[in-house]
Amino acid sequence: MQNEAIVATGVTKIFGEGEAKFTAVNNVGLVAHFGEMLFIVGPSGSGKTTMLSMISGILRPNAGTVVIKGADIWTLSNDQLADFRLNTIGFVFQDYHLFPRLTTAENVAIPLILKKQDWNESIEEAKKYLEIVGLKGRADILPVKLSGGEQQRVAIARAIISSPEILILDEPTASLDGDTGRMIIAFVKEKILNKSRCILIVTHDARINEYADRILHMEDGRLTATEKGA
Repeated sequence: MQNEAIVATGVTKIFGEGEAKFTAVNNVGLVAHFGEMLFIVGPSGSGKTTMLSMISGILRPNAGTVVIKGADIWTLSNDQLADFRLNTIGFVFQDYHLFPRLTTAENVAIPLILKKQDWNESIEEAKKYLEIVGLKGRADILPVKLSGGEQQRVAIARAIISSPEILILDEPTASLDGDTGRMIIAFVKEKILNKSRCILIVTHDARINEYADRILHMEDGRLTATEKGA
C-alpha cells in the first residue's frame, strides 16, 4: 500500500550463545501506516522494546528486514543509517534522556545542532516547539525544575523538531501518573499525529489503549494478536 510507513518482515533477535542463548524476538512481522498511531503492548520481557530498537535502527536483527519509507534500513552503511535516523525517525525514550545541565530549549535544539544548524537559530526554533507542546516561557529552565509530564513534553519537542515522519515512543507513560499519562498520549494524538506521520508506541499501560488506532499484542517474542483501537 502507498501509505505504508514501516514494513518489518521475519524480524528475529537472539542474545547470548550456547546454554545462555535466548530468542528475544522470534520471526515477527508488522506493517504501520502513515496517519496511524500503532501500539505494541505486552508484559515486561515480551520483546517489545527489542522490537522497537530494531525498527528504529538502534539494534541490528539477526534475521529479517525493516523497510521504512521504502528503504531497507539494515542494508545501509553506518553513516547512512545515522543520517536516516536523524532525518526520518524521532525517538522518545522511556526515561526522557534529557541533559541535566542544558536548558529545555538547548535540549530540544540538539537534533538541529547535530545537523550543523546555527546555534541561535536552533534555540529560537526550539522555543517554537516548546510552545507547540505547551511549554511556552519554559525555555531557560533546567530539566530538574520540571515535572515528569513537562519533561516528557520536552522529550517530545526534541523528537519532532526535525519533522520526522516516524515518531517512536518507548513506554511514554511509565514514569507518569494515570491522568498525566493519558493527557500526554491524548496530546500526541491530537497535536502531533497527522496524515504524513506514523506514531509507534510500546507500552504495557492498558490505561492509554483507548488512544490507539491499532494494538499489536506481543508475548514471548512473538506477536499473538491484533485488534482495532477505540
